[in-house]
Amino acid sequence: MFTSINPATGEAGDRFEELDADGIELALSRAQACYQAWRNSSLDQRTRLLNAIADQWEANKQHLAETAVREMGKPIGGALAEVEKCIAGFRHYAEHGPRYLEPTEVKTPNGHAVARWLPMGPVLAIMPWNFPYWQVVRFLAPTIMAGNVALLKHASSVQGCGALMQQLAQAAGATDGLFQNLAIKSDKVSDLIADKRVVAVTLTGSEGAGAKVAAAAGRALKKVVLELGGSDPLIVMPSADLDLAAKTAVTARVQNAGQSCICAKRIIVHADIYDAFLARFEAGMKAVKIGDPMAGDTVMGPLSSEQQRDTVLEQVERAQAEGARLLFGAEKIDRPGAWMTPGILVDLDPESDVAKEEIFGPVAAVYKVADIDEAIALANDVPYGLGSAVWTRDDAEIERFARDIESGMTAVNSLLASTPEAPFGGVKLSGHGRELGPWGMHEFMNLKAVMYGGGQPGD
Repeated sequence: MFTSINPATGEAGDRFEELDADGIELALSRAQACYQAWRNSSLDQRTRLLNAIADQWEANKQHLAETAVREMGKPIGGALAEVEKCIAGFRHYAEHGPRYLEPTEVKTPNGHAVARWLPMGPVLAIMPWNFPYWQVVRFLAPTIMAGNVALLKHASSVQGCGALMQQLAQAAGATDGLFQNLAIKSDKVSDLIADKRVVAVTLTGSEGAGAKVAAAAGRALKKVVLELGGSDPLIVMPSADLDLAAKTAVTARVQNAGQSCICAKRIIVHADIYDAFLARFEAGMKAVKIGDPMAGDTVMGPLSSEQQRDTVLEQVERAQAEGARLLFGAEKIDRPGAWMTPGILVDLDPESDVAKEEIFGPVAAVYKVADIDEAIALANDVPYGLGSAVWTRDDAEIERFARDIESGMTAVNSLLASTPEAPFGGVKLSGHGRELGPWGMHEFMNLKAVMYGGGQPGD
């Protein structure tokens, strides 16, 4: 049994029955049967379904958003923005998906070959709670367009979100088995991966979860895409617009209460403008409005759970024990629920244990560096490589950062955010493989070469 806990109050909410062995078997059988038909569906059918799902999400936007608020605590404004992003994601693949699937013809010594993108089968997605809709949609939309079918193992705390997504897909006309939310716990995942009907796995989550899923997929010789943690740097150089850089850094650090893989977590500032930037950044962090996540003017609500809040506070304590100075904040708020204040750490030793970790909450570590070489070295001096952001008006510096920062993404003078048009993913312990755009859809497709010789049909 799963029970939703409202992180703003600590109160129990809806309860969801866990799927038993018979239920899992039925879901797998449905997925396989559906795939045999859906793989032969026309691109027009897939496009119509994606647009119909988007229409359902439009009609149920408020309900979707409020469900996310109750289950994981993000402010209603952020929840509505997430739903709108999902709608755009469905429509993106409806509009551009057919082009992503176009075959490519190449000449060969004896004729020509056609490279075709073909579906593979049921794909299992293991998804987290922090963006309970968007994390799923960036897998689900391309899966539908590709002609595959989708199985979702969602986080235990957001089973209401998972169930609602399945309901809306069915209301849009998705055939039985095309998208199923499996209300199961993590101990059932290995058996699912091993099942011959599951052809591939994608996971967004922690490094530890990624290692376990990758090991299970490796034993079964199945493709896996991993989007894991990040400790993203945000670098500010002397030519930057300091007001805009500081304002964006605040947003990057407190959106979703700092619970985003691509939130800027380490702020790296050139010595020449360190004091000026830090004053702006501190003022912005102190001004963050904390309150009822259902209120439209709330900027930051609670963290997703008291356990997550306490983990962040423990990291702050260890950082201070290792020599860091807490400039302000990072305090527990004495009220029911998973509340804390934003905070800033300075003078953190880059070689300390906490400096190498991901702080998954609204606490920033700010570093001072002497030049671009030191900035890049510090940016790369963690085991992660998901995203990064750089603030500079110098074209040569932009090129250096784009070339030398070890990450899957770099935002230039802007907030780093995923978008359906661009590839999303990381390097090092942040995972491998890509989501979104044609790249994400192609990850779980069979790139088949059809070879034509001279004088043969198709020549």
